Amino acid sequence: MKKWVKTVLIALGSLLLLAIIAGLGGWLYLRSNFLYFEKDYPEPTGLSTLDIAGYTFVDRNSNGQLDPYEDGRLPLDKRAADLLARMTLEEKIHLLKGSGMASGLGMTEPGEGIPGAVGTIVPTPRLGLPTLYLSDGPAGLRIQPNREGEDRTYYCTAFPIATMLASTWNTDLVHGLGQAMGNEALEYGIDVILGPGANIHRHPFCGRNFEYYSEDPVLTGKIGAAMVNGIESNGVGTSVKHFVANNQETDRHLNNAIVSERALREIYLKGFEIIVKEAQPWTIMSSYNRVNGTYASESPYLLTDVLRRDWGFGGIVMSDWFGGQDAVAQIKAGNDLLEPGTNKQWKALQQGYEAGTLPEAAIDTAARRILKLILKSRKMAGYAYQNNPDLTAHARVARQAAAEGMVLLKNEGALPLQKGQEIALLGVTSYDFIAGGTGSGDVNEAYTVALETGLEAAGFSINPAARQWFEAHKAAHASEFVKPEGMQAMTQPYDPPEMAYTDAQLEQAASEADVGMFTIGRNSGEGGDRVEQGDFLLSEPEQSLLNRACNIFQSAGKPLIVVLNIGGVMETASWKNRPDAILLAWQGGQEGGHAAADVLSGRVNPCGKLPMTFPLQVSDHASHANFPLQGGAINFLKLLMGEEVKPEEEQVRNRDFTRYEEGIYVGYRHFDKAGLSVSYPFGYGLSYTRFEYSNLDIEAATDTIHLKLRVQNTGTQAGREVVQIYAAKPDATVDRPLQELKAFAKTPQLAPGAAAVLSFPIPVADLRYWSEQQQKWILEPGTYRFKVGASSRDIRLEKTVEL
Repeated sequence: MKKWVKTVLIALGSLLLLAIIAGLGGWLYLRSNFLYFEKDYPEPTGLSTLDIAGYTFVDRNSNGQLDPYEDGRLPLDKRAADLLARMTLEEKIHLLKGSGMASGLGMTEPGEGIPGAVGTIVPTPRLGLPTLYLSDGPAGLRIQPNREGEDRTYYCTAFPIATMLASTWNTDLVHGLGQAMGNEALEYGIDVILGPGANIHRHPFCGRNFEYYSEDPVLTGKIGAAMVNGIESNGVGTSVKHFVANNQETDRHLNNAIVSERALREIYLKGFEIIVKEAQPWTIMSSYNRVNGTYASESPYLLTDVLRRDWGFGGIVMSDWFGGQDAVAQIKAGNDLLEPGTNKQWKALQQGYEAGTLPEAAIDTAARRILKLILKSRKMAGYAYQNNPDLTAHARVARQAAAEGMVLLKNEGALPLQKGQEIALLGVTSYDFIAGGTGSGDVNEAYTVALETGLEAAGFSINPAARQWFEAHKAAHASEFVKPEGMQAMTQPYDPPEMAYTDAQLEQAASEADVGMFTIGRNSGEGGDRVEQGDFLLSEPEQSLLNRACNIFQSAGKPLIVVLNIGGVMETASWKNRPDAILLAWQGGQEGGHAAADVLSGRVNPCGKLPMTFPLQVSDHASHANFPLQGGAINFLKLLMGEEVKPEEEQVRNRDFTRYEEGIYVGYRHFDKAGLSVSYPFGYGLSYTRFEYSNLDIEAATDTIHLKLRVQNTGTQAGREVVQIYAAKPDATVDRPLQELKAFAKTPQLAPGAAAVLSFPIPVADLRYWSEQQQKWILEPGTYRFKVGASSRDIRLEKTVEL
């Protein structure tokens, strides 16, 4: 061998060895600092009980007597104060961070922890305090369904996505769904569900919009409060997220949201404020991003001044996973719990105390709040979970919610379908229905009902040729029909190729079937934002198939129906005139196919309404000039390791920083003010029947405006109607939206000819605007116009009030 060849090989071998060593060193660094799982603080076991005055108490510190913190009859504050006084400084600091990500990544030993639970509140064994487990859960719990050495499964119910729940406009239904979700948490040993999400749909491209409710803060707050109250009725906590202005996934871990105080207060904070005041959630989760230059998890203004002093929040604030850069600053700001907890943070807190930068008073404040949560938990009351929730009953809840959240966008006599009809299902998604989005908002469910399955169960037949074409297509692309799970789904979206049909195939289907049905699917999720081409817009193959299918089926005298199995807004204006009906089926969880069939068949009369605007084009949004439009995936290594904020001159617009130049003009507020036409307005949705509004009465008291009106079903089918109340200030002396949603209600099921009287108490305080000059809420005197609408652009009744 020539000498130079030998030298090159030795050099390459050395480089390879160095790379292996560096990779191993990097992994060990990550393992010890970020992905570790503590062994020094074991779960307390063998606790004895005390029988006193007919009550049984757990002797948690094994001292043979009943201490105040062990006595559930005492006020929570007194118990927490007693417990705090017994803790060492090390125990208090230890309580401020979780025990690592091992459980969430499946790196635990069999029988250890709850596999798939992404975080913990650590135990304090000396005082008998148990580990509390935190689980992802905006659309249902996300824990591992299979465990090593066990034959049974631990599946959870995949409920409809948050956007779909908002489309129900039904707080009672959402409360009931929250009760079911909270029961699953309780029975699987989960103490806090990491949800709901209360961020605003600022722009349609946000990858996690499906986890959030609406472009409107009132709808967001009311639905969110119902969910929190439902979940927490089980003695299980929630973590309302992501506080605040986390409205894009692109560079979310360092993006600086530059937003006016007025926009913060009226739009981005308002939904959280309603949830806090109407539900008092156990926890709030701070967001990754910066707000006006300061990380949200390190902002005393947001976490202490606004959240606690202004709103009276009494729970804890936890960080998003690996969020923030400075553990000491987070605790001092009011971010009590650092999740999932790292060795690096633990050391930083200890060093901060020793250096005097982290006062013991700040440690005590955070620890006291966490102790109150622990004391409220069912585990402290001795609840023994059984791992057997009623998944069958919860599936029925999911199906009902999904059916009620579907929105009928168009219907020219094609729906409801006639029982027994044969349907030619077109498109991959008809046979491969999408239950929900990806990332931490995903659920490990036992099954997902496809549209095909739902229609067959409802008494319809599926055209055999169309089904055979799908099966052949799936077999030819088998590897692309393998769904990635968990973290993999965040970087490798599931996107099987759409089918291509010849005209001859479409003609055959049209000749054999009674109805054509084309399902269009879209998915998105945590870690990346959406894009315009092939996502917001139909792809070229989809456009071709839609146009040809409409032409061929309609020429044969057969209707062509479009079903939208999507998680966010799409462009519809360019093609909505072609099909005979359009059903926005959203992503209905595991029962989505059954729910869609319920609506298509008429078993359920559609009563959902849009919680956001469908624009003519995405650039019509005022936020479009200040939003990342390239999509892309999150860099998890940078998130774990921390990334320094770049010098100002090196920062990239809409990545390192985003200017919210549109201010308060988000969604319909902008479209109304700018006088722009839309494809479908906020609050829009059709029914198989008709409703008439009448007898509007308004009374203005000192603190409350009382509205009352009559709604009658004037059609031929039983149904429900969502009534929306908007307020306008025609003589405003400051810049204000033309109208803003202030209240809403859903009628009970009304038989043909039946009527209901709805009442709406609207606090006068809700008519105020935020004055940046005076730094407070201001009520303008004068005339207020109250509008009663079936949507934001279908106003049925109006009356004015002088204040």
